[in-house]
Amino acid sequence: MLRIQELKLPLDHAEPALRQAVLKRLTLSDQALVSFTVFKRAYDARKPAAIQLIYTLDCEVKDEEAVLKRLEKDKQIGRSPDLDYKPPVRAPQGQARPVVVGLGPCGLFAGLLLAEMGFNPIILERGKVVRERTVDTFKFWRKAVLNSESNAQFGEGGAGTFSDGKLYSQIKDPRHLGRKVLKEFVEAGAPEEILFVSKPHIGTFRLVSMIEHMRAKILALGGEIRFDQRVANILIQERAGGKHIAGVVLDSGETVETDRVVMALGHSARDTFEMLHERGVFFEAKPFSIGVRIEHPQSIIDCARFGPNAGHPILGAADYKLAHHASNGRSVYSFCMCPGGTVVATASEPGRLVTNGMSQYSRHERNANAGMVVGVTPEDFPEDTRANPLAGIAFQRHWEELAYKAGGSSWFAPAQLVGDFLANRPSAALGAVVPSYKPGVTPTDMNLCLPEYATTAMREALSVFGRQIEGYSMNDAVMTGVETRTSSPVRMTRGPDLQSLNVRGLYPAGEGAGYAGGILSAAVDGIKVAEAVALASASHVAA
Repeated sequence: MLRIQELKLPLDHAEPALRQAVLKRLTLSDQALVSFTVFKRAYDARKPAAIQLIYTLDCEVKDEEAVLKRLEKDKQIGRSPDLDYKPPVRAPQGQARPVVVGLGPCGLFAGLLLAEMGFNPIILERGKVVRERTVDTFKFWRKAVLNSESNAQFGEGGAGTFSDGKLYSQIKDPRHLGRKVLKEFVEAGAPEEILFVSKPHIGTFRLVSMIEHMRAKILALGGEIRFDQRVANILIQERAGGKHIAGVVLDSGETVETDRVVMALGHSARDTFEMLHERGVFFEAKPFSIGVRIEHPQSIIDCARFGPNAGHPILGAADYKLAHHASNGRSVYSFCMCPGGTVVATASEPGRLVTNGMSQYSRHERNANAGMVVGVTPEDFPEDTRANPLAGIAFQRHWEELAYKAGGSSWFAPAQLVGDFLANRPSAALGAVVPSYKPGVTPTDMNLCLPEYATTAMREALSVFGRQIEGYSMNDAVMTGVETRTSSPVRMTRGPDLQSLNVRGLYPAGEGAGYAGGILSAAVDGIKVAEAVALASASHVAA
């Protein structure tokens, strides 16, 4: 097979036009082109009145070698890469079963890969199975009753279950591990289009049944999954060469002995971070971002991005990506943009309010929402991170507590109109944009729950973003606070073998460990760590 990249056609091209474009690009007769498939389809909307589709295609042709030689100077034509995933090893006999802590995207794929390689992993998840977790999460949104162990952060599927289900990332992926992730999702019930659209997404409701399918696959392959099992402690032994993991201790007091533990924690597993730090596991503080969720009518974003092509079925609901470096030195950017979605309550601790965004597969809700967030660094944290690398957690908690109070201490979120925010006055009422956050919002002042340097940078950025997307800085757009968990505030630093720097056999993984951001990158990291566990086990037996 050979691959053509950057093949451009008009948005409304006729179906035969794609084949004709392939023939023209390869200068082939119709008989010489056996078949072709779309590997990727993106669009270029820089000129909204003349949007183009951009294809990457895999083609089967007669006399492929001659075609490749003839077109060897064309950098957009070459051999199609081998995308089939090949496990590095099979489980050796007599190995202790590895333990995976956490069943978000990272833990899910770490567990799946270990099961596929024959390691029969034990997966421990502090929350509930996904359908029970969904009931608890919706109860919080509708009745303001928080279950601190079963919510939008904790439970089967991780935080990604209550999101837009985005399946794209900017990570470098030379081995095409992301393709393995997408294929597993399609096998589990995701639409096949996620294999070729440029910005694939699934949506929450589809993710629920997919996660259940993948759980069943892990169990069928010999894995074991235990829910409502919070890891309260880890066992560490001093051996030749330093500290080694020897097992984990559950809340129930049960000890699970093992010499390999994948810590696939989410970014909100604060109590587990604290336990690991107390046990001497190496941590570093890392930057993240804080801000708000901003909502506009989706129709405004569609018109601004797609012009007369707004509403086209191939384009769907428009998204955006914005960034501005403010004069006070802060970076302001859009984060986790959810077209046609809702702002959701994602708290996991009493008295601390957090927001995020979510969309269904259809993206048919009236509003667009995205994080508008400002970068913070360890220098902003209240303590010296050299003495306390977990200081970012205290920083997050501080602003979450203020947001809870600003909303009325009832799980209502603080909200402010963009017009009032720009005028630096509190909002007393809402306007034409109806906020989607449940249980509800309290019009107030974002200065009460965000640092001054953040609000200053956001005001400057709003004016810039309003020039880039017409209507973005409209007076009635709603800002709902606060968004503090854009990424983990810590990194459990690991070495080239993906093990903790100072505890052998402990494999920090995924978003909570500071090595991923989003469903796809977390899943890919889970695959990499599973491979590292497998290779270490095999080399140990060989030695």
